Amino acid sequence: MQKCGDREFIGYGRHTPDPRWPNGAQIAVQFVVNYEEGGESCILDGDAGSECLLSEIVGAQSWVQQRNQNMESIYEYGARSGFWRLWRMFTKRNMDVTVYGVTKAMERNPEAVAAMKEAGWEIASHGLRWLEYKDFTEEEERRHIQEAVRLHTELTGERPYGIYQGKPSDNTLRLVMEEGGFLYSADSYADELPYWIEGPKEPFLIVPYTLDTNDMRFATPQGFNAGDQFFNYLKDTFDVLYREGAEGAPKMMSVGLHCRLVGRPGRAAALERFLDYVQSHEKVWVAKRINIARHWHEHHKPAGQ
Repeated sequence: MQKCGDREFIGYGRHTPDPRWPNGAQIAVQFVVNYEEGGESCILDGDAGSECLLSEIVGAQSWVQQRNQNMESIYEYGARSGFWRLWRMFTKRNMDVTVYGVTKAMERNPEAVAAMKEAGWEIASHGLRWLEYKDFTEEEERRHIQEAVRLHTELTGERPYGIYQGKPSDNTLRLVMEEGGFLYSADSYADELPYWIEGPKEPFLIVPYTLDTNDMRFATPQGFNAGDQFFNYLKDTFDVLYREGAEGAPKMMSVGLHCRLVGRPGRAAALERFLDYVQSHEKVWVAKRINIARHWHEHHKPAGQ
């Protein structure tokens, strides 16, 4: 078992465990909709400058003590239009989704939160704001985590059981475990299966996430230029993991999505093709992250538990 704060290079090693996914599934596919629009950096919210990440303006820089109206409107598109395209896409196919919800973003769009709940999606925490927590003191970040849980509960009627801070600090994981109510953290890219780490009182579960099968690469210098590249990369990833699952080593495939990125029509078409491709296969578990976490808690407890 990994220790909190220590680097660990061994993992499951040569022979990964059989996760025993439900109904003998050869792969668990997990779709994440990152709901960040309204939680990003903006001087209207007291931040030092404008947002600069994950938009159509590749390579943008933060404007110190200035508003960037272009950036703001790109983020607004995600909440106003892109979210609803993704919502219709997944609900039409009755496919499970986990939302990484930035709490302040959710507060600004109650209708979107109501739609997430109506669809039965898991709403995990993406922090109080979509900010760089490496720049926060430990106490400031602790207050943000506590307020994120409080406000999330007020907005959705239930506390979050998973968290992906996204821009974590050295203190994030320890603070998440100390909060005491989370069943998993997703602030890791270290594996294709969940794994346990030592916690302050008991082992704590990590359900790792991804930055490669992720539409964020539409907004990075080395990334996807068109939807067919995104589709082909997702398809190749699925095919390899599906084959490995048939050979006795099932894994988890995470797919990261953003309303303002893949919510654009020319990219949404590629995502639709992939959703249909996934549904054309048998022995696939399309799961919410909380269900994967609960499966691991039930069937793969750490030694001595």
